[in-house]
Amino acid sequence: MNNWSENIQLTAPLREVRTTAAVSESSDAGRTAEAYQAGFEAGRIAGEKALSEQLLKQRNELHELAHGTLNSLRLAVPQVVRETENTLVSLALEVAQKLVSDMPISVPMLEAKVRDALAQIEGTAQFTVRLHPADLELLKTAGSSLFTGMDELSEFRFLSSPEVARGGCLVQTRFGTVDARRETKFDLVKRSLLAC
Repeated sequence: MNNWSENIQLTAPLREVRTTAAVSESSDAGRTAEAYQAGFEAGRIAGEKALSEQLLKQRNELHELAHGTLNSLRLAVPQVVRETENTLVSLALEVAQKLVSDMPISVPMLEAKVRDALAQIEGTAQFTVRLHPADLELLKTAGSSLFTGMDELSEFRFLSSPEVARGGCLVQTRFGTVDARRETKFDLVKRSLLAC
């Protein structure tokens, strides 16, 4: 380093003069403030980007959840309708069965039931009609035309059978059986309605 031997005379007082150490501290502080500001900006930008990505992800998840819920509802409504229809049909059949089973058994009703069953075996010479014991007794007591109105070429019998419920009959032939019991007809109606 050089040593100055001359004195410098200034005409005006110096302003904002600092030593080199102070200037170095000041520039370091400026650089630190700039670095702090740059770090703050970088952090803010990174935070905004992360928040934007998180919001986008949550929005997609909510969209998928809403879409899944709507699809579940679309699938559930027809199923509920089918189940409701089946339940209503079953309920209506049960009510009808209760009403029919509580109806009084009459001679004309029994005669019509037996004639309907016999119509299905037309041309068969041998058959057996099975009736509930109380129904058979009712027909005999009333002197039903069923016992006398058969073709003289036919061999037929009327038998009591506890397996036949009141109001129904079974007609047996060599070729098979005609089931004209109430419960059988209700089962057929129920199956056909519930199959739809």
